[in-house]
Amino acid sequence: MNRLRWLTAASLIAVAVMQAPREGKAQWIVFDPNNYVQSVLTATRELQQINNQITSLQNEAQMLINQAKNLASLPYSSLQQLERSIQRTQQLLSQAQRIAYDVQQIDRAFSTTYAPASSSMSDGVMVANAQARWQNSVAGLQDAMRVQATVVGNLDTNRTQTSALVTASQGASGALQASQAGNQLLALQAQQLADLTAAVAAQGRAQSIQDAQRATAQDQGREQLRRFLSQGQAYQPTTVQMFH
Repeated sequence: MNRLRWLTAASLIAVAVMQAPREGKAQWIVFDPNNYVQSVLTATRELQQINNQITSLQNEAQMLINQAKNLASLPYSSLQQLERSIQRTQQLLSQAQRIAYDVQQIDRAFSTTYAPASSSMSDGVMVANAQARWQNSVAGLQDAMRVQATVVGNLDTNRTQTSALVTASQGASGALQASQAGNQLLALQAQQLADLTAAVAAQGRAQSIQDAQRATAQDQGREQLRRFLSQGQAYQPTTVQMFH
């Protein structure tokens, strides 16, 4: 800048401009190099300020564009599909046959159908209870298999949703899209855990009903044996001739 200033001043000092004669006299216009240099410097500083303002406006515009990207929502959503999968599993659990997932209903069953056999209980009641227990076991196994079939059917849907969410997460243009993709992946994991919990609960229910059936059958068998042995005379061995 200093070199340019001195070169400009030196070149302008050697130039003299003569004004045309006016009123019969010749006049000289004297050029002030210092004033000219100051004007050039002032214009340069103003131009630099304008450039700085333009750069600042460009930065602000880019910042607004980045903010818009960060606030943009993820164009893909798997929440509805996940909700439908959870609803199907919940519906199957709510359709549990005979002994459902209800504490009061379980207590009533174990006070009647699965109650210990007593001497006051008639043979007809014990037979009816045994048949009811067998039907409960069959229903529990059927419910467990239905839940398991539904969970297996959800695996293909979960695979598709996982692939789509991972692709959307990798192509996210902003923080909001990345966060939404991560949240949906967490929701997918929660749905898978819910399916696993439902399958374990259904299988455990079926196993518990079977265990209760066996325990009650053993108790009823002892009572029936006692009644058989207490009726009439006990068995006496004797000689029997079968063929003449």
